Amino acid sequence: MRKTFAPLEALRWTFFVLVVVVFNFPLLFTAATSLKTTPQITAKVWLFAPTLEHYLKIFTDRSLDFPRYLLNSISISLGGTLIAVAVTLPAAYAIVRFGLGRGNLLPLITNLRAVPLIIFAIPFYLMFQTVGLLDTRTGLAIIAAVINVPLALILLVGFIQDFPPEIEEAARVDGAGTLGVFRHIIVPLAIPVLVAVSILSFIYSWNEYLFGLILTTKNAIPVTVGSALFITSWGVRWGEIAAAMTVSALPPLVLGMFGYRYLARALVAGAVKG
Repeated sequence: MRKTFAPLEALRWTFFVLVVVVFNFPLLFTAATSLKTTPQITAKVWLFAPTLEHYLKIFTDRSLDFPRYLLNSISISLGGTLIAVAVTLPAAYAIVRFGLGRGNLLPLITNLRAVPLIIFAIPFYLMFQTVGLLDTRTGLAIIAAVINVPLALILLVGFIQDFPPEIEEAARVDGAGTLGVFRHIIVPLAIPVLVAVSILSFIYSWNEYLFGLILTTKNAIPVTVGSALFITSWGVRWGEIAAAMTVSALPPLVLGMFGYRYLARALVAGAVKG
């Protein structure tokens, strides 16, 4: 029997497609702009033959320095993600199983997500100036980790709260200590949540702009800040800006596409009990 397409179903899919187009239009428009020649961009041409000249320029023109900006962002995002994951999993386990900081420290850390980041700009600047971390990938990676710790802690605390303590007790009966339980039971079973936390941390680190603008001058400029440097007193290089923005959007898009199952699982696991 042939399946009919009900009007309500058609309306639902039409609405879904419109929402997808509206929310993705800026990215699609930017990608289309990056494939136009400079005269076509200024003339606002809609039908054109695609060209890769702007992509070639951002990777070959040394005055743009785009490859270094890209490498900086990769290093900062990976470093911030690794630090955040390495710190929050043991912290979440200690909070849930031993009650360390559960009454005061956990609410304080998690509520940092609600605080405007700009209030930390001057303290971080002065602190990094003192220890020599201004304009360094290490400094920005530390900041990325600090920004990501609250969300990572919320998700991992939720996971460990839902984790059956009977499994840990069985391991202790077999002679495993606290470190053994953590290493051989908690860490392997937390991998899906850790993957989701890593994806979210990487994306947030990659998109960070404020501290990349304030705490860098040349060496550690990330791609979010570096792309804006294509706007000079000599003019605006729209094609190169569009190409740089399109390239910089690919890593978070790819991670989101391939990791959405882990993200959904982590968000369910991160529903912290009262």
